[in-house]
Amino acid sequence: MSNKYRRDFPLLQNTMNGKPLVYLDNGATTQKPQLVIKAMEDYYRNSNANPHRGAYDLSVRATEIYENTRERVQKFLNAKKSCEIIFTKNATESLNLIAYSYGMEHIAAGDEIVITISEHHSNLVPWQQVAHAKGAVLKYIYLDKEDTINDEEIETKITDKTKIVAVTQVSNVLGIVNPIDKIIKKAHSVGAVAVIDGAQSVPHMKVDVQMLDADFLVFSGHKMLSPMGIGVLYGKEAILNEMKPFLCGGDMIDYVEEQHTDFAPLPAKFEAGTQNVGGAAGLRAAIDYIESVGFDEIERIEKELISYAVPKLQAMPFIELYGCKDITKKTGVITFNVKDIHPHDVASILDVDGIAIRAGHHCAQPLMQYLGVNATCRASFYFYNTKEDVDNFIDSLNHVRGVLGYGS
Repeated sequence: MSNKYRRDFPLLQNTMNGKPLVYLDNGATTQKPQLVIKAMEDYYRNSNANPHRGAYDLSVRATEIYENTRERVQKFLNAKKSCEIIFTKNATESLNLIAYSYGMEHIAAGDEIVITISEHHSNLVPWQQVAHAKGAVLKYIYLDKEDTINDEEIETKITDKTKIVAVTQVSNVLGIVNPIDKIIKKAHSVGAVAVIDGAQSVPHMKVDVQMLDADFLVFSGHKMLSPMGIGVLYGKEAILNEMKPFLCGGDMIDYVEEQHTDFAPLPAKFEAGTQNVGGAAGLRAAIDYIESVGFDEIERIEKELISYAVPKLQAMPFIELYGCKDITKKTGVITFNVKDIHPHDVASILDVDGIAIRAGHHCAQPLMQYLGVNATCRASFYFYNTKEDVDNFIDSLNHVRGVLGYGS
C-alpha cells in the first residue's frame, strides 16, 4: 500500500533504534507535515509580535494571522460566525472552560449531568467537580455487548432532570463512533445543553457543528497535524454571550476601573493574555493540508488499514481485542492486550523494533474498570500509515511473548 502523503512528514523519515519508524500513537498526537512546520517558522521569522495590542506593522500582521485562523476554523467546522470560535491550548482547557463558566452557573442541586462511561478524563473529571460542588447527579451512559451506545441507554439516561449532556464523538480507547446525533437530539428535547468532545473525531471525519446542532464542541490541534498548545472551543453565540470568563487579564477587557470591569465582546472575552499565534499559524496550515487530502480519502485509508490489521490480530490466539466486534463503526484505533504480558512491557518490546504504540489506561480509567482491565495497548492510525506499518507491527507482536519466555 503506497502512501504519497508519508513523504510530507519529516519525522516519519527517521529511524528508531536503527529500524524504520512505525508511528502508531496518532490518538495521542500526530506528526506534523512540512507545510505546518514551515508556517510556524515563517511566523516566527517574519511576523512575530504581540497580536491585538500594537499599531505597528508586525503586530498588525500577527493579528491578521491569528484572526485569519479563526475564520479558517469557522469554515472548517461550518460555524455561523467566527466569534463562536474560541482559542485555547487544547481540548482539556476547552472542556474545563465550559464546565466552570457554563456548568457552575447553570447546574443546581438535584440536576443531572450525563456523560458516557467511555469519556476521556478531560470530559469526566470537570463534570465530577461541577456535580460535587453543586450537589448534582453525575449519570453514565453505558456500552452494550457490542461496545456501542444503544437507543435504550440514550432514552433512559437523559431525563427531564438532565441539564448537560457531555459526550465524546469518538472513543479514544475503542475508536468507536458514538451516535451523537441521537444524543444531541434527545438532550435538546429535555432542554439540556450538548457538549461534544471532538478530539478524536475532528481529525478523522468531517464535522459540521450546525448540522449536528451541537451547543459546544472542542478539539485539540496537535491531534490533527498542528502544533501542541493550540486548541479550539466552539460554542453557540447566544450561550457564549451569557457565560462569564474562565480566565481574566489582558486583552479580554473592554474597560477597567478600580472596582469594576467591563469584559470585551466575543471572542476576546475568553482569550485572556498573549495568545499562541505561532500555534494558530500551524493550525491554519494543518487545516489546509487536511482539506487538500480530503476526509473521504482519510476515512478510506483508515478503514483499509483497520480492515487489514484486525483480522490478523484476531488470528493470533494470545491477543484480546476491545471494541472490534463491528469495525465498520470504528475510526483508526485498535485496542488490545497480549495474554500474560503487561501492556507497558508490550510497548517497550515493540519500541525496540521501532514501533511506537500507547500503553496504559489512556486517561479513561472508568472505562478500563468497566471493561474489567487495568490497562491496554493501543495502536492508532492516521492517513500517512501504510500496510507495511501494519505488517511490521504484527511481526513484532508475534515475538513479544517469546521475549519474556512465554510460548505462542
